[in-house]
Amino acid sequence: MTNWTPDLDVRPGPRYLAIAVALGEAIARGELRPGDRLPTHRDLAQRLGVTVPTVSRAYREASRRGYLSGEVGRGTFVRGAVQPKRTPGQEREEHGLIDFDMNRPTVDAPHAGYLAESLARLARSPELADMLRYQPNAGLPSHRAAGAAWMAKSGLDAQGERVVVTSGGKHSLFVVLHAIAKPGDTILTEELSWPGIRSVAKYLDLRLEPVKLDDDGLVPDDLERACREHKPKALLCTPTAQNPTVSILPAARRRRIAEIARSNDIAIIEDEVYGPLIDEPPPPVATFAPERTFYLTSLSKVSAPGLRVGFVLAPQGQVGRVAQGVGATTIFTPPLMVEIGAQWIASGTIQALVDWQRREVSERAHLLRQILGNGIKFRIEPHAMHTWIQLPKPWHPADIVEAGRRRGLSLSQTEAFCVGIKEPDAIRLALCGPVSRTRYEEGLRRLADALAAGPEFTATMV
Repeated sequence: MTNWTPDLDVRPGPRYLAIAVALGEAIARGELRPGDRLPTHRDLAQRLGVTVPTVSRAYREASRRGYLSGEVGRGTFVRGAVQPKRTPGQEREEHGLIDFDMNRPTVDAPHAGYLAESLARLARSPELADMLRYQPNAGLPSHRAAGAAWMAKSGLDAQGERVVVTSGGKHSLFVVLHAIAKPGDTILTEELSWPGIRSVAKYLDLRLEPVKLDDDGLVPDDLERACREHKPKALLCTPTAQNPTVSILPAARRRRIAEIARSNDIAIIEDEVYGPLIDEPPPPVATFAPERTFYLTSLSKVSAPGLRVGFVLAPQGQVGRVAQGVGATTIFTPPLMVEIGAQWIASGTIQALVDWQRREVSERAHLLRQILGNGIKFRIEPHAMHTWIQLPKPWHPADIVEAGRRRGLSLSQTEAFCVGIKEPDAIRLALCGPVSRTRYEEGLRRLADALAAGPEFTATMV
């Protein structure tokens, strides 16, 4: 009989569900193997400090999910059929390229368990029909309050009446830019920035101008220069786990940027979708200039991409304009989806999924150091979902993208991150792009082989 005892302290929600989810994770990691006999109901209940019926219900739920099988008179065993069990995403990936391009959180057994519990709770809710009616553009008061509670974890003094609910981070960016800028206006952003910024700016007919980056992130002196030269409407920046360079802007720079924005009377759009993953990040820029900062956060990047829920904390007097943008695009964010997000914030489920994601990222970062650590320079921050790799000479980004494609890898085009600058000899690697850790490790080894082999040049005789 195995001595398996899960840690329930990091898992919110009903104890039976936490045990069932922990079983799925242990099987996926190989801690429990097919044929392992689990502790008796009474034994596990005593170890965990829960009731015997709670363990019985947990085992029934785990059996329903296909994790366990019971034999009368013998006990409860791990089923062989679930080790390993491929998801549809894994099956699609096995027939295509290993994806290091898409920056996304990993979705696995815990997410399905929490979602099943939430859907069951919603089905019993007397307010379920209300979720099918028209809602305010900014979102229900309870949903806006949930967004404020989530932002408060970052140290912000957030009130629900200043929060607008959106359909994720990109939608947040769109409605904020729509609220504060008109066609032809200039927006400053980091010289290496998330490609979605370019697509939104192009759609709204806005001009993007770059601000220099160094190892600590956006350079305040160059921000002052850009403000003098371009008379911008706003600065758009990602201070924490900057995409793609992974830099974390120090607190002193955040304060200085707020001062520069105030002296030049420009708005700040602070994109903090990755912030919850990082250990004790500096205070948000919004804490230094709340009167002009639009703070953007999302549940999608830190828990599950299918949970399309974002929040904007707008300055006083700007909430209505941002909400109008939601009304002009989606009318309102689908309340069923937001209700799940709000429940998960209140119960601690989102934080549990963030913690789970941090552990997954840590494991993948460890593999990265093992496989690429010799002779390859890269920047990685604890629990950040991507890394910035400096390509050794004579590599250029287009060469490694093509070499990766020939080896079955999908790598990001570095040019897509550039705003008005020459493409640097570096690439971003999304640690959680590959669905499974097995494929991730295989992809890293293929990339290491490609880098070791060097670029393949084709000479033309004339």
